[in-house]
Amino acid sequence: MEKNEIIQLHIEDLTDDGNGIGHANGMAVFVKDTVPGDEAEVKIIKVKKRYAFGRLMNLIKESEARMEPACPVARPCGGCTIMQMNYPSQLEFKQRKVLNCLTRIGGIENAADLFEEMIGMDSPFAYRNKMQFPIGLDKEGQITAGFYAGRTHSIIPMTKCAIGHPVNEKILAVVKDFCEKNGVKPYDEETGRGVIRHVLTRVGFHSKELMVCIVVNAKKLKDADRMVGPIEEAAAEFGLTFKSFTYNVNMERTNRILGFECHTIFGQDYIEDQIRDINFRISPLSFFQVNPVQTEKLYGRALEYAGLTGKERVWDLYCGIGTISLFLAKECKHVYGVEIVPEAIEDAKQNAKLNGFGNAEFFVGKAEEVVPSLYAKDKEKYQADVVVVDPPRKGCDEKLLSTIVEMAPEKVVYVSCDPATLARDLAFLTANGFALDKWSTVDMFPHSMHVETVVLMSRK
Repeated sequence: MEKNEIIQLHIEDLTDDGNGIGHANGMAVFVKDTVPGDEAEVKIIKVKKRYAFGRLMNLIKESEARMEPACPVARPCGGCTIMQMNYPSQLEFKQRKVLNCLTRIGGIENAADLFEEMIGMDSPFAYRNKMQFPIGLDKEGQITAGFYAGRTHSIIPMTKCAIGHPVNEKILAVVKDFCEKNGVKPYDEETGRGVIRHVLTRVGFHSKELMVCIVVNAKKLKDADRMVGPIEEAAAEFGLTFKSFTYNVNMERTNRILGFECHTIFGQDYIEDQIRDINFRISPLSFFQVNPVQTEKLYGRALEYAGLTGKERVWDLYCGIGTISLFLAKECKHVYGVEIVPEAIEDAKQNAKLNGFGNAEFFVGKAEEVVPSLYAKDKEKYQADVVVVDPPRKGCDEKLLSTIVEMAPEKVVYVSCDPATLARDLAFLTANGFALDKWSTVDMFPHSMHVETVVLMSRK
């Protein structure tokens, strides 16, 4: 196989980043914008020893799973990597992806028999309550906003995102107009000059409260209050109340979007929203799940698996701002939450106070350090009846898993955003006295490759 060669390829599967996989001449060939079942004409653009990369040139026969993307820039945009696949096929693929990991990596032979449900969305569009738009200049030198193309920092102009709230288009128009009329330049990554870097928006889907935060490469955003009136009008058009307008200072030459310093321009520095009947205070720096409809289903399933009676002591590890913790606090005797981000723990404490929970206690630090340390000091006080873990993509540290095994809780509820590290950690737990009872998948991010899994394990 040689570079620039044109081949015909049958697409069999997808990689973790959404590229189609086919085989030719004994080599795997990865092709963006294809779906399983496609018969494609592909141009080879890079050849390695055992695999190659190709570019889709023409579809000879379309897969039954293929559909026309709802977004006109879905192909170049780095966000919705599988929008060309119809939604039922997306759900089927994600379920199979998790099952393969549990079987192949986790060594769980009967995983298919223990599967309960794939929880999808009735309408998998306009579901995100948080968006972050980079601001820059187009080839003509005009201010533009949109999203980064895959694996680059080139901005694809797009203000009407199919998975975001429609108010975002109006807000971006206000910001662009402000910049043009006031001579405010967008940030240039190459030179480190310019002011506006990103526009962050949050919408309370239940509270109908709107937050706008402008990330700036400056100590102050002069005359920003001129945007208040137009944004209020845009919010009212969609039945929203403009509650929080801030700017965030990020003057570092970094890929990180947000800095650590926020200043209020108008209103307050947070909005509130609800999951079921629990209120949460959300600031620009807060972590809060971006899909409120599916978050309720995800945490509801975790709570169901915990099976609380009101007598249990529960550990919620990687607790963030206390979202799962407060769900648990309603049903258990006491919940301990652990999170490495100090600001998140402060939010968690505020949220517990806001909702009147006196049985929730939070600790700052790495879960693999905090939990073993506290348990070693006082095994009786910090013993767990149920442990809930919701780790980042890298999964749980083995030291933490060893402490969970030592605690020997009746149940472990594992919420995972990465099937591979979930399967790895389940292999450790099943080898150390726990058994997989059941599992479900929840589609938190339609049109992307990501999938959430909720697992119930019990002590043998």
